[in-house]
Amino acid sequence: MARFFKKRHETAGQIPGTPVFVGNKKQDKILVRMIDYNASDLQERTIADIEQLEKYPERDSVTWVNIDGLHDVDFVRKISEIFNLHQLVSEDIVNTGQRPKLDEYDNALFIVVKMLMYDEAKKLIKSEQLSLLIMEKVLLTFQERTGDFFEPVRERIRKQKGRIRSFGTDYLAYALLDTVVDNYIYLVERMGEEIEDLEVSILADPKPGLLDNINYYKREMNFIRKAIRPFREFLIRLNRIETELITPVMVPFLKDLEDLIMQVTEGIESYREMLSDQLNIYHTSVSNRMNDIMKVLTIFAAIFIPLTFIAGVYGTNFEYVPELRYRFAYPVFLGVMATIAWVMIYFFRRKKWL
Repeated sequence: MARFFKKRHETAGQIPGTPVFVGNKKQDKILVRMIDYNASDLQERTIADIEQLEKYPERDSVTWVNIDGLHDVDFVRKISEIFNLHQLVSEDIVNTGQRPKLDEYDNALFIVVKMLMYDEAKKLIKSEQLSLLIMEKVLLTFQERTGDFFEPVRERIRKQKGRIRSFGTDYLAYALLDTVVDNYIYLVERMGEEIEDLEVSILADPKPGLLDNINYYKREMNFIRKAIRPFREFLIRLNRIETELITPVMVPFLKDLEDLIMQVTEGIESYREMLSDQLNIYHTSVSNRMNDIMKVLTIFAAIFIPLTFIAGVYGTNFEYVPELRYRFAYPVFLGVMATIAWVMIYFFRRKKWL
């Protein structure tokens, strides 16, 4: 299946705001995990009944509700009703073909990003959609499947590491986005090391299989770039947005995140240029190798041209060819041919053509 585009035709003709799941179903059961905390207290549980969430919008603590699984449209619609979300939000959550973006609503900021991970089995980078809804006391996150991507953030909350328990939902959202960006950095660094090793291989021995490797890394870098470029765009907007949901204390953190994305973007562009250079080097090396082969063949052909001419002259059917009756004609003939060949080889070597 194409990684750059999802099956968008499934939403064709629908009324705007109608949730329709677009994407691949990645797990059968929806899992809802909730962490409710403040500076001194922490509650963590798995939500079995969606109605249990109705009391959390009114609590004074910070509540993080994470939903794994997007295929159940009715479930997502109920979540939207409980937290009084705009109908367009539900539509965007279940459409996994969304471009990373930031939307501002009356009671929430809606953010869509792409989480990237490396599939060791298929040797491909895969993406999953992450949707965040930042509200005053509640942060909703929607993932396509259950994973341990944000387990480090959960551990920070449990063990009160850093300042996360002292801040609100905006800082929690920042922590999650920072984790996503850290993984971008890891993937780009990993790919970058392999690309640099590939360049060494191309310079040493441009084998035919290396062309496939170049195209593979170009494709993967384009895939990463497609996920990251819009991320940077909405981060710039998030830094400038005027909303009570983002407190002034978050400005330096978001600015730092923007700088990280800028570094990743520059790294991607550098590696894409490197791959283009490698492709040129590969084609040049192959062309030079072919030229070397043609040069050797041409030299051998040039050596045999006078020899063929001499052999042709004495292979004619004229009745009187005086040299043919000479006793030592054959050894002399071979000697002349050998001398001509040696002189030509010596000449070519002096010219460094051979």
